[in-house]
Amino acid sequence: MTARRGRRTAARKRRGTTWKPWAVCGAVLLLQLMLIWSPLRPYVAGVLILGLLGSVLWWLWRTDRVARDRDRAWRKEDAVRAGHRSLTRADAMTGTEFEEMVAGLCRRDGCTDVRRVGGAGDNGVDVAGRLPDNRTVIIQCKRYAPSRAVAARDLRDLLGSRVHFGADVAICVTTARFSRPAHAFAAEHGIATLHRDHMGLWNSGATLGALLGVSDAGQGDVRHRVRWKKTYG
Repeated sequence: MTARRGRRTAARKRRGTTWKPWAVCGAVLLLQLMLIWSPLRPYVAGVLILGLLGSVLWWLWRTDRVARDRDRAWRKEDAVRAGHRSLTRADAMTGTEFEEMVAGLCRRDGCTDVRRVGGAGDNGVDVAGRLPDNRTVIIQCKRYAPSRAVAARDLRDLLGSRVHFGADVAICVTTARFSRPAHAFAAEHGIATLHRDHMGLWNSGATLGALLGVSDAGQGDVRHRVRWKKTYG
């Protein structure tokens, strides 16, 4: 990530230095024309003034754009950090308590017929119900330590449960992350995966419907470990 950012910065510097010699040569040429041919002086002066104004306007636009991009990035990171802080209580929960928490979030977001079915003989399903659009949903809850990962075998069980129950949507929710094979398996079989970042956002007010739209994004094993290390040391 750092190397990629460094390459982008170097490319911007190269692009920035390409036009500068040409701009200097053009300005020198215009000044020479003003000195040699007096009838052109008003026009050359006008071109120089317009060029200066254009440069100032471009600099202001560029500065505003950079500031907006930084603000968006900061707000996104702050939302993730706030979500992580909101999971402090979840990290201390038992598996059953975490399942009840997930069921409560589903009800908050307009899901109906929500019930916790976790326990012996749950066939890999901890929470079941209907989404606001009336699709049936089953949820598998994995309350793991942030440093752990959900394995692909857990998602294979969830895929079997989706077929067994005839559910429209299958979701796996965790307070940790998903291993690379698990992430690939979920993407291949249409299983929604909500890792720790998503869980934190959900607990902080984001809706389940919104998170389902980005459930397969925002995670990479290395990036997750870096975020976890920064947050939890």
